[in-house]
Amino acid sequence: MRFLMHRLGFFALTLWAAITVNFFIPRLMPGDPASAMMARFHGRVNPAAIHAMEIAFGVDDQQSLWSQYVGYLHNTVTGNFGTSLTYFPLSVSSQIAQAVPWTLGLVGVATVLAFLGGTLIGTISGWRRGGTVDSIVPPVFVVTSALPYFWVGMMMILVFSVWTNGALPNDGAYSLDVVPGFTMPFITDVLRHALLPAMTVLITSIGGWILTMRNNMVTVLAEDYVRMGRAKGLSSRKIMYQYAARNALLPNLAGFAMSLGFVVAGAILVEYVFNYPGLGYMLLNAVNNLDYPLMQALFLMITVAVLVAVLICDFLTAWLDPRARSAS
Repeated sequence: MRFLMHRLGFFALTLWAAITVNFFIPRLMPGDPASAMMARFHGRVNPAAIHAMEIAFGVDDQQSLWSQYVGYLHNTVTGNFGTSLTYFPLSVSSQIAQAVPWTLGLVGVATVLAFLGGTLIGTISGWRRGGTVDSIVPPVFVVTSALPYFWVGMMMILVFSVWTNGALPNDGAYSLDVVPGFTMPFITDVLRHALLPAMTVLITSIGGWILTMRNNMVTVLAEDYVRMGRAKGLSSRKIMYQYAARNALLPNLAGFAMSLGFVVAGAILVEYVFNYPGLGYMLLNAVNNLDYPLMQALFLMITVAVLVAVLICDFLTAWLDPRARSAS
């Protein structure tokens, strides 16, 4: 219970600090959303309309900073993030709700597959150090993980779309001539559109997991309890997975939690290359259009997702490793 309360208290304090910083940073930047929208109309906006836009965007100069902060906290708790400048007059919440499923389905699934595949390959590579798998697979994927996202994405488009006369689609999340709905034609079309960007994320991220797990396995195999297991005559499979891999996986959980948290940020370059309607592409548009309400909401989502993921990781680590509970 002490461990649980300690982690929850740290989570609450960090979340409050993140929300506060998220409130002040846009207000320290030059300009404001109302001025940015007024620039689109070349100044042909009356003062009353400008003031109305400032209220809509939450930057009303006639209110004190404390009043704005209290209002911002209330709106954050209730999920009211204001009006988007990029998608005006639509609300920020409605636009984020439309983009979240696409990012979770693409980047989330690709991240989980990269972690699982990298962990399995790294386990085998570390167990059979110096073997065929250890000599070929990890170096290849480590090189691919160093390649830029956008370059790998463009190579995917060139090989699987251009050279093959459009065998796989490379633009958008689904075809315009397909009616959205929970039907097999629509689901199939969505999966075909997600294949190339998912392969891009997988290829560029799996190498890090392979190398990390492989190094952890090499370290764990030198521990006394692994030698004891071998001396007791336990099978290689049992020693490999229940003794070595289970303990080698623990340091990777924190990194996996961080990766899952940043899933909500989307793979900005990948989504931009494939014109995929996810949160990463939305964040890029928000920055280009000085859309402060949308930027604030997305930054807050990223922060909360990372904190929640790390909190879950702490609980899992404490459950798998009793030493973590006793250390707290």
